[in-house]
Amino acid sequence: MVEINKKKILITGASDGIGAAVAKTIAANGGVPILVARTEEKLKALQRELKQLYNVSAYIYVSDISNHESWFATMKQIEADVLEIDALINNAGYGLFERFDQLESDDIKGMVDLNVLGVMYTTKYFLPLLKKKSVSHIINIASQAGKIQTPKSAVYSATKSAVIAFTNSLRLELNMENVYVTSVNLGPVGTSFFSIADPEGTYIKNVKKYMLDPDRVAEKIVQTLFTSKREINLPNWMQLGSKLYQLCPHLMETLLRPLFYKK
Repeated sequence: MVEINKKKILITGASDGIGAAVAKTIAANGGVPILVARTEEKLKALQRELKQLYNVSAYIYVSDISNHESWFATMKQIEADVLEIDALINNAGYGLFERFDQLESDDIKGMVDLNVLGVMYTTKYFLPLLKKKSVSHIINIASQAGKIQTPKSAVYSATKSAVIAFTNSLRLELNMENVYVTSVNLGPVGTSFFSIADPEGTYIKNVKKYMLDPDRVAEKIVQTLFTSKREINLPNWMQLGSKLYQLCPHLMETLLRPLFYKK
């Protein structure tokens, strides 16, 4: 485990799922989580848990990152309160698994606002603080959906492709700086993400045996903090599939057709 004792690490979408698991892993190793989410009760419960289990005093901020005006005000407050951050984990995001022609305009805008603009605006704001540190890190939670596009995920896949492209370009821009940049490209993870993405439970039922454990994902992410690792790709077999997909997309779409229509 990389030394993270007393380092301040900002996590968006931190009230449950991957964000909460990462916060707990950071606190267990002496780091100081700065937690952002929309649900105050969940944030306060997590804050109490981190204090009781690890004697870590986490910061909490209630904000909707897709409401950019409100989020900018919150980011100013975070800067005023904590003064410095060592790492930023852009985790907040959501998806809706539906045919593109069945999505409402607000659904499309919502995913773009949170999954793409939220990541970019948050990174833009905190990058000057990160550059002040001797070493710092930006970790963007993307998805294997950004590498392998499937039916009923046109917009979600597009947003995650954008996050991967943004991460790769930013990494090159900061190549001579002290800021590491990593993308985390995941297959399905057993979290509340699917309560919105797949409310009828069809996809969960079809891929349950493939689902990743959020605690395992969190451990991988925290192990990567303050290292030069380019990407985290889980599960490994899905990453292999994405590489083959880039090489021979038509063949892979034919072979993997049954998997592509699991939603």
